[in-house]
Amino acid sequence: MSDQPNAPESAAPAPETAPTPAVTLGDSPAPAAEAPAAPQPARRKPGTEAGGYFWGTGRRKTSVARVRIKPGDGKFLINGKKEIKDFFFSEQHRRDVVAPMAVTKTHGKFDVFVNVHGGGQTGQAGAVLLGLSRALATANSEYEPALREHEFLSRDARKVERKKPGQPGARKRFQFSKR
Repeated sequence: MSDQPNAPESAAPAPETAPTPAVTLGDSPAPAAEAPAAPQPARRKPGTEAGGYFWGTGRRKTSVARVRIKPGDGKFLINGKKEIKDFFFSEQHRRDVVAPMAVTKTHGKFDVFVNVHGGGQTGQAGAVLLGLSRALATANSEYEPALREHEFLSRDARKVERKKPGQPGARKRFQFSKR
């Protein structure tokens, strides 16, 4: 008796199959009826959207900026409605934000639309700078060497160090008392 409980005692021989006819080069099989394929959307360059926008995302500290640029007359809107002078109060932050356009000599050639949130003024200015640099590099690869030379395409990874338990801050300690 076999080890398997439901196996038959004797196996029947397998039926023989007819050999497959050899196909010669002159013979071509009949094409199978295929359903028409759905039209594929046109592939866009990475970093572009419908409507001709080029985009870049920038992060700094806890701020995130989504920047879209489009060839235009130099409009610069932040969070949908504010001009750069109304959003960034510090002259240094305003200079930092438009620095990638100054380096690539594209000031007034692109309309810039920024959505930025999180963090404070310095973090948001750094996030917009990185996002704008990435969008310009996507729009024209010839800008990338100049942006890299000025380190505008480098992410500043510094963040606030976390507070440790049993201490008043990240590094500060309570005053030591000997007695």
